[in-house]
Amino acid sequence: MTRPEPPAKMHRTWRAGRFLLAVSSLFAVLALAAVVWLGVDLHAFRRAAGQLQAETVPWTLERQRLGRNLEQLRLEGQRVLMASSPASRQDALFLVHVLSAQPGMADDPRTASLAAEVEGFLQRIGSPAAPADIQAWEALSSRLRLMADDLSVEGGKRMSHELAHLSNEIDEASYKLFFNLLLVAGFVVVFLRIVQRYLIRPLQRIQRVLSSLDARLPAPAFPPGPMAEIRAVEDAIVRFHATLRENDEVRLRLERLATTDGLTGLFNRHHFMGLAADEMARAARYGRPITVAIADLDHFKQINDTLGHAAGDHVLRTFAGLLGETLRQTDRVCRYGGEEFAFVFPETTPEEALQLAERLRARLLDNPLVLPDGRRLEVTFSMGLTDGSGCDLEESLARADLGLYEAKRSGRNRSVITQRPDLG
Repeated sequence: MTRPEPPAKMHRTWRAGRFLLAVSSLFAVLALAAVVWLGVDLHAFRRAAGQLQAETVPWTLERQRLGRNLEQLRLEGQRVLMASSPASRQDALFLVHVLSAQPGMADDPRTASLAAEVEGFLQRIGSPAAPADIQAWEALSSRLRLMADDLSVEGGKRMSHELAHLSNEIDEASYKLFFNLLLVAGFVVVFLRIVQRYLIRPLQRIQRVLSSLDARLPAPAFPPGPMAEIRAVEDAIVRFHATLRENDEVRLRLERLATTDGLTGLFNRHHFMGLAADEMARAARYGRPITVAIADLDHFKQINDTLGHAAGDHVLRTFAGLLGETLRQTDRVCRYGGEEFAFVFPETTPEEALQLAERLRARLLDNPLVLPDGRRLEVTFSMGLTDGSGCDLEESLARADLGLYEAKRSGRNRSVITQRPDLG
């Protein structure tokens, strides 16, 4: 028997390793691009934070310090005007000079100019101060206060601007980080879906097919898939199923050869003896009736001698077919040897078995055998029957054979029951 070829592969397939490598490489490229994209913002964030720490914070602190110095300069100028003695006035002028000479004050042109103007004005006025000098000082004091406020506002504005810029960088980095997380989550979901659809589900389907693989069932059919390894396993399963079916057919043929007669298809003698022994043991165990019989075709040697062995074989096959149509499913029959047939009738008394034999005889007489050349041939048989209850098989067959001998001696084409000696 030729093994069926697996179905041709009509769908493009991919090797699982290459496919997963391609998916992983695509994700790696996208992830690298997203990381670089995020890295740009992180670099900008570090640069903005560095600038805030190295420039903006010191500059703002310097603005605040200048503002405090200007306020202190204004207060000391007030002390100069309000000094009650030359000594206290001289101390106030000294502090005004020290404040005006501060390095930070000199670095800013606006504060340096205003401080020099205040110091010069205070040194020029007399003590006590004239009303015009007091009015002039009020103007200078107002300018000092405004300058101090302006410096504080400048520091606050720059700090706010830098902090806003840093916050924007943090927001953009957060968005890109969130995008990266979504990308990773999306890849994981897609990857798991791919693995589930193209690997796990096919493997589960293969497991179900293997667990129920049976040579008596049709060959398993698998939907086409893209994974070459999965397709290879599925094709191997189909070929394995074909091998199982082939082996099962061989096993059945060997079993038939071992248990049946090659000509008639009935059980052979060896197999029949085992089945009959089991039936008789069961009948003895439960006290049930059972009948054993042997039948022989009448004048069969004459048929072989006059019509040939082919005709004789045809008669045997036809008679075996008639037995299969007439007997019950529980009855056991075999070709005992040549034209002899042995029977076991479970759950049957010899009288009931005799009725079955007569029914078979009537059917054989009503349906003459037709030879292959068209000739009609009347065939009869003789049978011996005996009660097999409580006896072994060999003893029962021997008594049935005595009944067959008596049927032959009495003129053939009849059935004779041989009584057991203990019942006779």
